[in-house]
Amino acid sequence: MIERKTLKISTGPKTDAGDPRDSWGVKGKRLDRLHDMARDRRRNPTDAEKLLWTRLANQKLGGFKFKKQYIVGTSIVDFACPTVWLVVEIDDLDIDAELQAMSDRKLAEVGVRVLRFTNEAVLEDVDAVCAEILEMLKTPFEKPRRPRTPPVTPVADAYNAGY
Repeated sequence: MIERKTLKISTGPKTDAGDPRDSWGVKGKRLDRLHDMARDRRRNPTDAEKLLWTRLANQKLGGFKFKKQYIVGTSIVDFACPTVWLVVEIDDLDIDAELQAMSDRKLAEVGVRVLRFTNEAVLEDVDAVCAEILEMLKTPFEKPRRPRTPPVTPVADAYNAGY
């Protein structure tokens, strides 16, 4: 009896569709470096970050849980509320606008909403900033779903194809 062999086309490794970080594939030394950088940023926050964190910590803002200096993909965001896929960034006025746009686009592609504020806006009127964050937290949204990968299909061998 002749043993038939079939070929299969693989579309890549299967990943859990619930975790947006899977699409970036950050591993090894790069991930370790991101963890170190995030830890350093948590230990040395700016004045605006300190002030806003006093309002976000311990679920003070609408009962939503925030994490500070959170790793999302290949970036470290200032504050994240993973349950509603919202990121809050506090920036200096001299930050590169192209870099911001690219970061926002990458996050939006996986369904993460981004709110950006300047240091000055937070320091001058933290109540208005918190009101805007709370409004976004309460706004319903639908996280985009990843397209399903087609099932792995066997390719007919030469015998089955009639050759």
